Formats: sequence, structure tokens, C-alpha cells
Amino acid sequence: MKVFILRRLLQSLVVIFLVYSVTFWLLMATPGDPFLGHKLPPAAILAALKARYGLNDPVHAWLAYAWRIIAHGDLGPTISYENWTVLDVIRSTFPVSIALGSLSLLIALWLGVAAGLAGAIFRGQWPDLATTVFSLLGISLPTFVIGSALLMLLSVDLMVFPSGGWGTFSQLFLPAITLAIPYLAYIARLTRGSVLDTLSADFIRTARAKGVGRTAVLTNHLLPNASIPVLTFLGPATAGILTGSFVVEKLFAIPGLGQVFVNACLDKDIPLVLGTVLVYTTLLVLLNLAVDILCAVADPRIRLQ
Repeated sequence: MKVFILRRLLQSLVVIFLVYSVTFWLLMATPGDPFLGHKLPPAAILAALKARYGLNDPVHAWLAYAWRIIAHGDLGPTISYENWTVLDVIRSTFPVSIALGSLSLLIALWLGVAAGLAGAIFRGQWPDLATTVFSLLGISLPTFVIGSALLMLLSVDLMVFPSGGWGTFSQLFLPAITLAIPYLAYIARLTRGSVLDTLSADFIRTARAKGVGRTAVLTNHLLPNASIPVLTFLGPATAGILTGSFVVEKLFAIPGLGQVFVNACLDKDIPLVLGTVLVYTTLLVLLNLAVDILCAVADPRIRLQ
């Protein structure tokens, strides 16, 4: 296990560096200048600004800078926010995205597992049909369609929830539901299929033949084995929820890191875009590592060398 974790951490550093480098090259290939959207300063001041932010540096200098960032965590100043560093922006906005993503993940996990269990236990009956229809709709519809429909129904027509903003639970509810529905639907499908496969396993029939109660079979035998696909999906789902809230944050006017990332891309704020990509990539690789370890703990048959 220790060798596996160490090897994965070394691989993660390589992945983070490659993602960082590719993102930088894409940004440099994109036309535009981060200073053109503002009042154009004199040539001497413009040259000093570009020198300060390293926009005239060659590619190898940026690659060396990437290694320094990974080693020391110094992301440098940001262009879009005067007198702010990239770390200052991330510290002030990332907790908002974490709060939104955490609530969305809890909703998706609890309701998805419950819906999948209901669909498998009542196979062929109306709970199974309802779970299947909801899963297909949730997976097929993009978040901006789901969010727009919820806004029109619950904010404009019924006026139950506010249409945007941040600070109260009522403002958090609609974006959290919007972000959770696609993952909820996928978890429900995974849970239903895994539970149906596990129900036909020999150890389940053996436990029933020994007279083990239904609740004990469900909690001690069925769920631990049926949860492996869900745990495997949990890492990418967590990273997807935390990093995929760009559209939702923009739609509901939430001051999170996703909206900052979109604005930074539009303004071509290279340091801020690279810093945000670095945070999201690190989060993704660490969550995938955590899921691999959880799967090994949940099922001892999985050996991590």
C-alpha cells in the first residue's frame, strides 16, 4: 500500500505539470492581450506591466516557473484584481465552490443510492420505472438546461426560491440541486445495476439459506460489495462537482472559483487561469487516489501493490 501511494503521488506530480504546461501553451496560442480590455497605457508602462507578469518570457522560463509553483505554492500576482495575488483570489472564492460542491455531492450520494436501492429491490415495479426515467433525464440534460428550467419554475413562476446570489440556504438550494442532478442520476444507475448483480451472488444466497435476516444481509453483505462501483465513481464525481460548477455559478451569480475562472479566461488573466487549473488538477488527482484507497478498504480482495 505504501509503495502504491508513493508511486501515485509521483505520477500525480507529472500529471499536474503536464496539465499546467498544456494549459499555458493553449493560453499563449489564444489571440488577445490581457491589457487590451482596459485603457491602453503608454508604451513604457505597458512594457513594465508585461515584464512584471512575465508575459514576455520564453516558454522554458514558464516551464521553470511551473516547477517553482509546484514546489513552493507561490502563484504570483493576478492581472484582473488590482493588488491581489492569485492565492488571495483562490482563498476568497474557493470556499464558496467547496460549500456548493459539498452540498451537491451529499444530495447526489444520498438520493442516488436510495433511488438505486429502491429500483433494484422493487425491480419491474413503479419505483424501478421512476428511477430509470429520472436517471435517463438527469444524464441526458445538461446543467444549464436543468438550471434554467428550475429558475423559470421555482423562481419566476412560483417565486419559492431566489434567482441567484449567495449567503442563505434558499439561495444555495437551486444551484446545489442543479449541480447534483446529473451525478444523482448516474449514481442511481450504478447502484441499481450493482445491487442487482450482487443479489444473484452465491454468498447472498448462502447467507439467506443460513437464516440471516433481511436487514443483516442488506447492511453486512449486500451494500459493502455493491458499493464498489459507486466508490470508484465517487472520485471523478467529487472532482467533477467541485470543478464543473462554472456554468452553475455563472447562471446563479455565485461568487465562486468557477465564475472567477470563466472571467479570467475571458480576460486572458494567465496567472489566475494557471493557478485555478493547478488547484483543480491537484484536487482531481488526490481524490482519485483517495478513492483507490477506499475501494481497497471496502473490498479486501482489491490489492494495491
